[in-house]
Amino acid sequence: MFTKNRDRLLEGSIAQQFFEAVIEQARAKHLLSDEHFSVDGTLLEAWASDKSFQKKPDPPKTGTGSRGETLLNDTHASTTDPDARKYRKSRGAAFKLVHMGHVLSENRHGLAVGVRVTVANPKAERETALELLRAVRGRRPKTVGGDKGYDERDFVTGARAMGVTPHVSPHTRRPSHVDARTTRHGAFVVSQRKRKRIEEIFGWIKSVALLRKVRHRGRARVGWMFTMGAAAYNLVRMRTLLGGAA
Repeated sequence: MFTKNRDRLLEGSIAQQFFEAVIEQARAKHLLSDEHFSVDGTLLEAWASDKSFQKKPDPPKTGTGSRGETLLNDTHASTTDPDARKYRKSRGAAFKLVHMGHVLSENRHGLAVGVRVTVANPKAERETALELLRAVRGRRPKTVGGDKGYDERDFVTGARAMGVTPHVSPHTRRPSHVDARTTRHGAFVVSQRKRKRIEEIFGWIKSVALLRKVRHRGRARVGWMFTMGAAAYNLVRMRTLLGGAA
């Protein structure tokens, strides 16, 4: 019975509906900025061991690398959680089986206004950030803060095409896609300061909501829990902002 009820909750998008209801409550209480946002992604360790990462019985003949090369994730997969991928965000980190969680937050009070869980790959952060930005209401000019991982042509041009100014941290080891026309303004400095608050959301979801290492398998279930975690974070944050009246 529990399994059937869980599946109904997943199929009914209850977590997303609950998250959106919390956002509407925050909007009604005038807690949200509708102009200034931040975006970031984080890795969620999958509920699968490295031993489960086995060679596929029939691997594809063409790879998913930037030049068509075959990658390890093309030829291998976890037998425990096939949706998980071997990935790392930085060169010094170890490869782990993970899912990737994404958050779009507003900059007034640091509330999450958009969430997703996707496959972990180098383009997922930028592509998902653009998807989350497209869902933002209103036609007024907007800004979005991000780290240097978003200083790529696809994200910068995609954001500008939507009327969103990309306040992303410029690369220093190669030519940046943002220049002094953007970085010279005080609003850019504010965005760079505000974007770091999104780490508070990730920290709460991983520590309090216990998603540092997820306890569900499959992207749909992990996404369900991640969305519920973000909604719970917002409720706690709103209670603090409103002095216990939320």
